Amino acid sequence: MSNRCVVTADPDIASADADADIDIETFYDALAAARRPVVTAEDLATTAGCTVEVANEALAALADESEVQRLDVDDESAVWAPERTAGATERVTVFPERRDIVVDEPEQYTRALLTQFAHLEETNSESGYIYAVREEDIWNAPYESLPELLATIRSALGGHHEALESWVEGQWERAHKFRLTTHEDGYVVLEAKSADLLGNVAEPRLDDGVLRARLDDETAWVAEERTADLKQTLYEAGYPVQDHRNLDTGDPLPMDLTLELRPYQSDWIARFADAGSGVLVGPPGSGKTVAALGIMADIEGETLILVPSRELAAQWRENLLNETTLSPEQVGEYHGGSKEIRPVTIATYQTAGMDRHRSLFDSRKWGLIVYDEVHHIPSPVHRRSAQLQTKHRLGLTATPVRETDDQQQIYTLVGQPIGTNWEALFEAGYVAEPEVEIRFLPWASETHRNEYGSATGHEKRQLAATNPAKIREISAILHENRGSKAIVFVEYIEQGDQIAEALGVPFISGETPHARRSKLFGRFRGGQLDTIVVSRVGDEGIDLPDTEVAIAASGLGGSRRQGAQRAGRTMRPVGKARMYVLATRGSREEDFARKRTKHLAARGVRVQEAEPLAFGDGRVADEE
Repeated sequence: MSNRCVVTADPDIASADADADIDIETFYDALAAARRPVVTAEDLATTAGCTVEVANEALAALADESEVQRLDVDDESAVWAPERTAGATERVTVFPERRDIVVDEPEQYTRALLTQFAHLEETNSESGYIYAVREEDIWNAPYESLPELLATIRSALGGHHEALESWVEGQWERAHKFRLTTHEDGYVVLEAKSADLLGNVAEPRLDDGVLRARLDDETAWVAEERTADLKQTLYEAGYPVQDHRNLDTGDPLPMDLTLELRPYQSDWIARFADAGSGVLVGPPGSGKTVAALGIMADIEGETLILVPSRELAAQWRENLLNETTLSPEQVGEYHGGSKEIRPVTIATYQTAGMDRHRSLFDSRKWGLIVYDEVHHIPSPVHRRSAQLQTKHRLGLTATPVRETDDQQQIYTLVGQPIGTNWEALFEAGYVAEPEVEIRFLPWASETHRNEYGSATGHEKRQLAATNPAKIREISAILHENRGSKAIVFVEYIEQGDQIAEALGVPFISGETPHARRSKLFGRFRGGQLDTIVVSRVGDEGIDLPDTEVAIAASGLGGSRRQGAQRAGRTMRPVGKARMYVLATRGSREEDFARKRTKHLAARGVRVQEAEPLAFGDGRVADEE
């Protein structure tokens, strides 16, 4: 196309190349600069260095060429999004009153949009992808304004749905009824949009002592040590609180990074700086830890890093010393093996949540608290650590999901989600999108099948999980992927021992001494071991780079987050990345296998069923 930019008197625009064309690449540059999936003509004009009129003409031309699509936000304004490239098979059906969305064979772009304002409830071959739009999805939507959110909803759903959008608008307003601020004299204040909200919503629900006194009809003095209780109570009442307090950063801690950031990591840091607190959500291998180091360098305040395990504490210390200008004297660890409080302190959740240790952390003014594997926060002991006072809170997670569906507590206690486009990371080669295969195996023998038929309860589940036929299939998978680094996940110790013995590789479980466990993980990271078998101790909190194959041999009855964590071990910048989920055919594992991979499907990862390698006909294996 031939729309030429126009030089104007605006000094920011005057330097633009007058001969530059506005093509689809310029449009995508504007999307990246705006940090959202839609742009205005003003956004495009700023990126292209031209007038808004020329940008509007260019957008209209791109729409005529089916490159972009116009989305009307209100009667007078519009935003623009990439043209949908869905095939003829994609179909979106909206049930506005129930706030349900059913999508048949959705493309990855559609799923990426939906995850910004909806929750994946189910995925199956009969009903497609079923999403629900919940209150917390709107409260936590990563948008600065309602029009931007509505534009994304219309882009995902392919049109305007008045009843749904009216409800969304109501929920957006609820999320902006209360906010915490700092009074000029230094104490915390709760501000309500109206006197009715303060008197009839907040005061009756809050425990005695949370509010110290009324300041006027719409504001009240808050007990600083009870702010977490206030936020949680009002959230549960349907009124999330915006936190705009000015908290101390503690002593300054100048530091710089010694490595180069990826573009989306820089974006994470910029968005965190705007928000002040938040949860970085991205796949394993995307560099959330590096982004956290960048946020530390941006804040330059004393930092407390909370982790689920001592192994992860040691890895954080290594990263801090290798990738920043901090000295060893500035970094300490505080857990069962070490007790050091330093300007940067790495502690386990368990230790920081204990009353006898908590006072040590509470007595220091932290500029930043980092919550690694932040999905631990809602559990009782770990939740106490969220009440530690700090100016900034940063959560890191790939899968902010708990079985109790209380992930909203994470955003209440830490901050709103700051996500990234997982598909863009895959396409850019920063992480490798795993190929996930579910393989349904026959029973190892008729005897094993009969034992399952007569068993009940937990014994029934354990028999299916430890079906000996899985050992043959694991061997076949490893042979097919020989030369690749592989992890085999198990739930039961006896099964782990049997698989490790059959393969001639180490088995790492909670019973493995800490020193040996660290040594084996180190050998795997260093390439001296190419295959390990791990129990749940290996599901999270351990950085295992370059893992190319993950095999879930058992544990399908565990948490949904566990399944995503295991698949995430293969999300690394390598040539191929595969996950194999093994389930015994004709048992409840079939259903578990499908359910436990739906979160990967929500992130744009295709999950397929495949025939086992070791059992061609799918019937009962021969007795050995």
